[in-house]
Amino acid sequence: MAGAAALGPGGADLEEASLLAWLFRRAQPPPPAGDAELSAYLAELSGLGLEVLRREPARLAEERAQLGAQTRALAFAHYKTFIRSAECTAGTRRGFAGIEEGLDRLLGRLAPFAETCRNFSREAEQIAQSRRMNSLTLNRHTEILEVLEIPQLMDTCVRNSYHEEALGLVAYVRRLEKKHADIPVIQGIVAEVRQSTQLMLTQLIQQLRTNIQLPACLRLIGYLRCMDVFTEAELRITFLQARDIWLRSILAAIPDDNPYVHITKTIEAYRVHLFDIITQYRAIFADEEPLVPPSGQEALNESAIFHGWVLQKVSQFLQVLERDLQRGVGGRLDSLLGQCMYFGLSFSRVGADFRGQLAPIFQQVALQTFQKAVQEGVNKFQEEMNSYTLIPAPAVLSSTIPVAVPTAQPATLQPPVVLLDFPPLACFLNNILTAFNDLRLCCPVALAQDVAAAMEDALRQATKIILAFHRAEEVAFSSREQELFAQFCMMFLEDLVPYLNRCLQLLFPPAQIAQTLGLNEAGEETTWEASGWAARIVQHEMDHLQGILYVDKMDSRTFTNVHWAELQD
Repeated sequence: MAGAAALGPGGADLEEASLLAWLFRRAQPPPPAGDAELSAYLAELSGLGLEVLRREPARLAEERAQLGAQTRALAFAHYKTFIRSAECTAGTRRGFAGIEEGLDRLLGRLAPFAETCRNFSREAEQIAQSRRMNSLTLNRHTEILEVLEIPQLMDTCVRNSYHEEALGLVAYVRRLEKKHADIPVIQGIVAEVRQSTQLMLTQLIQQLRTNIQLPACLRLIGYLRCMDVFTEAELRITFLQARDIWLRSILAAIPDDNPYVHITKTIEAYRVHLFDIITQYRAIFADEEPLVPPSGQEALNESAIFHGWVLQKVSQFLQVLERDLQRGVGGRLDSLLGQCMYFGLSFSRVGADFRGQLAPIFQQVALQTFQKAVQEGVNKFQEEMNSYTLIPAPAVLSSTIPVAVPTAQPATLQPPVVLLDFPPLACFLNNILTAFNDLRLCCPVALAQDVAAAMEDALRQATKIILAFHRAEEVAFSSREQELFAQFCMMFLEDLVPYLNRCLQLLFPPAQIAQTLGLNEAGEETTWEASGWAARIVQHEMDHLQGILYVDKMDSRTFTNVHWAELQD
């Protein structure tokens, strides 16, 4: 026993387990080691002697028999209780079976119930969130109402031309869009504000198409820049297009029945209104600041947009001028030339002096008018010769045929009075002098050769008419008629032709022609060295011959020659 005690608690347990395994090696498996009574009984057995252990089975059998007898006696004495216990046990088993079946059904319903609970939790969470949003909406009702009224307020501002307030609303809506672009209400507000913004853009451009002054132009362009819908180049083009539409509406309102009235009013409209547009453009847009081109593109020429438009307007004016001059303006060509030259001079202040382009137009019209008048004189001379009879009647002719006398230097250019003896020659001279008087008002030196050629052709035709008259009437000529015809030819050759030559020299002085052509009076080449303003004028006129304008050599705002540095180097 001492040896067993020395093993300690763990050793005793191991020994008891070994003993139980040996004792019940042929019986049922022993009860679990955790039974308190069994453990106490085993502890008691371990303390008994050998004899006691030998008698222990008999004692246990006897005790078992006693217990069996007591149980039978108890059962006989209390059989009703045992029956009742059995019935209760059976009822309990049936109850437990029902409970087990109910638990099975409950377990089967727990999964759908759990899913329903989860759905309920989600819906409850959504309802709670909606309640919180409704509460927040109620608390911020005023602010939300202001946001929802932005489209209506924007439309009111645009329709009443409150552009500054409208631009403020646009900026606020842009900030809202950046912060809450995913909210449908904000998306709808942004879409409506964009429609109103487009309407405001149309209104601003429409105002640029009306008769507005510089302050209004500055204000409108400022609004367009704040809207940030155009690049700088597109804004310039939009401004010029709008102002061009207004200018064309003014020009379209000018009556087109009378060419002279139409061109004079057109000149005045172009001179006043086009100059105003140019002034407005230069006050709004600074050409010194280069335009920033889009990435990947070359730098834009900021002045090309404006100067291209100005040149287009000048070209359109020259086309209208040429068309009206071709329609005929009577003897007022000099007046129109003066107005056009003043118009071109006024535009020299903005670098668009186009006076050099006026000369060819007026030269062409003056030449065509002169040629037409001369041809009419030739045709009338033809009619006169067809019905002419060689009968002298000086007294009658001198009183019925007026002769146009040039107003310049009348003492030296009196027409030959002897031509009155022959009415066809007098009428022919009268028509030619009328053409000369009309040409005298607008008579550039460059037309000298063309006018001389026209006169040569007229005289050649007159000569052919005279020869045709002689061939037709030669057979029937009497001696007196032959003498009169000889005088007719002598007066044509010695009086009419030299007089027309003197008229040409008065219109185109030989000294002036020689100076223009670089020849002296003897026809020899000569040179002229100019300096100062005279040299500048010569250079300017030579530039016109090369198609070069002021704007090609100078800054359009400061009038400074941009090529001086190159020339000085």
